Amino acid sequence: MAQITKLEAAKAGKIRLRVAAYARVSTSSDDQLISLEAQKRHYEAYIKARPDWEYAGLYYDEGISGTKTAKREGLRKMIHDCERGLIDYILVKSISRFSRNTVDSIAIVRELQSKGVYIYFEKENIDTGKMESELMLSILSSLAQSESKSISSNERWAVQKRFANGTYLSPAPYGYEYAGRKMVPVADQARVVRRIFDGVLNGKSTTEIARELNAEGITTKRGGKWRSGAIRDVIRNENYTGSLVLQKTYTDDNYNRHINNGERQKYMVKDHHEAIISQEVFDAACRVMSKNGAEKGNFYGTDQTQNRYPMSGKVICGECGSKWKRIGAKGRWCFACSKHLEDRNSCSQKPIREDVLQAAFATMLNKLTFAREVILVPYRYSVKDKTHTASGGQLSRIDELLKKNEERRKQILSFYTMRLIDSEAYERESAVLEKDKARLSEEKRLLSAKDESPLDREEELEKLMRYTGKGRMLTEFDGDLFTDFVDRIIVRSRTEIEFVLKCGPAFKEVIR
Repeated sequence: MAQITKLEAAKAGKIRLRVAAYARVSTSSDDQLISLEAQKRHYEAYIKARPDWEYAGLYYDEGISGTKTAKREGLRKMIHDCERGLIDYILVKSISRFSRNTVDSIAIVRELQSKGVYIYFEKENIDTGKMESELMLSILSSLAQSESKSISSNERWAVQKRFANGTYLSPAPYGYEYAGRKMVPVADQARVVRRIFDGVLNGKSTTEIARELNAEGITTKRGGKWRSGAIRDVIRNENYTGSLVLQKTYTDDNYNRHINNGERQKYMVKDHHEAIISQEVFDAACRVMSKNGAEKGNFYGTDQTQNRYPMSGKVICGECGSKWKRIGAKGRWCFACSKHLEDRNSCSQKPIREDVLQAAFATMLNKLTFAREVILVPYRYSVKDKTHTASGGQLSRIDELLKKNEERRKQILSFYTMRLIDSEAYERESAVLEKDKARLSEEKRLLSAKDESPLDREEELEKLMRYTGKGRMLTEFDGDLFTDFVDRIIVRSRTEIEFVLKCGPAFKEVIR
C-alpha cells in the first residue's frame, strides 16, 4: 500500500507595517536643530524596536512655518512616498508639528486615508485609522491654528516695536552685508548696483541690463540669474541711498504676504548705513522707470499690470507654456516668449510680429462671420443643450438634505449637553452626520461646477452671435473686439497660432 505523508502548509509570514515619522522645527536655530536630531534618534529607535513594524524613514522640515504646507518639502515628499505605496503608517509628535492650518490638516488626513495610510499623533493620542469622526481632529487643529495666530500676533508686535525704535535688522539687499549690527557695502556688488542705475539712466531696458549681467556670469545675491523684475527691484530700493524703509511688505491673518501700499505704517531710518548711490541718481532712475512704465501701460506697485495693449498677457507659448512679452525689435513691435528671452536654449520659439498676430485675429473673426450658420449656430445648440440639462432639481434635493443634516447636528448637540446621550453616542452620531455632510457638499460642488461653465459660455457666445449676425467684415485690427471675444492666443509654431475664445472653442490660423 502506498504510504501517505501529510505535509503541513508553510505558515505565511506576518506582514510588517511600514512606519515612517514626520518631524518639524519652526526655526533653524542651533537649539531647535538639536531638538530635531533628538527626534530623529527617538523615532528610529522606537520604530525599529517593534517587531511588527518596519522602519520606513524619517521626514522632516527645518526652519519652516507650520502654516504653509506648500513650502514644506519634507512633508510633501512624505505624502508623495505614501502615494507610491512606500508607507503604511505615520508617527507625528503633535498636530501643531504636523500643520497649524485646520484646512490643510483635514485635507492631508483625508488624502492619506483614501490611500490606506493613517497617522498617529502622540501628544493628542489620536489615531486617524481608528477615528470614526474628524470632529476631534478639527477641534484640535483649530486650537493649534489659534495658537499659531496668537504667536504670530505677538511676534508682529515685537517686530513693530523694533521698527519704531530703529533696532530691527532688515535683511541686507544685494550690494550689502552685515558686519555685526552694521550694514556695509560689498565692493564687487556695489559696482554692479551702480552699473544698473547707470544703465537705466543711459536708456537701457531692464531686460537688456539683465541679459548683459547674465552673459558675464554675474549672479544675484542668491546665486541665480538676473531678470528684468530683479533689476526693477534694485532701482526702486531706497536702501541704496543710505536710508532704510521698514515694513515695505506685510503678512495678513491668513499668512499671505502683500506689498505695503499704505495698508500698514512704514518707518524711514535716515542715514542708517553708507550709501551706494546718491539720492539724486535714485530719484532720476525712478523717474525714468515710471516714464517707461507709463508708456507701456505698466504701473509700479499695483497688483495687476494695467496694459493698454489688448494682446499683452494673453499670448502663451505652445512649447514651454510661458507668457509672451511685447518687445521692440528692429523698429517693429513683436511678441516673444519670456523664457526664450532669458535663455534661448530653454525654448526654441522665436518672436512673432504684433501686426501679424493682429491680422490673424481679423482673418479668424471674418471666417466666423462668413461661416456663422455652419460653425456658430450648431455650437450654440450644443451649449444650450448642456445648459438646460443642468440638474436644478438635484441641487434643491441636496440643499434640503444639508438643511436636515444641520438640524440633526443641532439636535444631538442639544441631547449631549442635556446629558440625554453619552459622549460615545454623540461622537458616533456626529461622525455619521459629518460623513453625510461631506458627501452631499461634494455632490453639490460637482453639480454646481457642471452647471456654471455652460451658462458662462452661453453668455459669451451670445455676444459673439450678436456681432457676427451683423455681417461686418474687419479690414484692420480691432482691440475692443479682441478683448471681448479672445481668452488667449497659443503660439503652436512660427506658422500656426490658436485663438481660444471666451465662449469655449479654439480656432487655428496659419500665419506667414
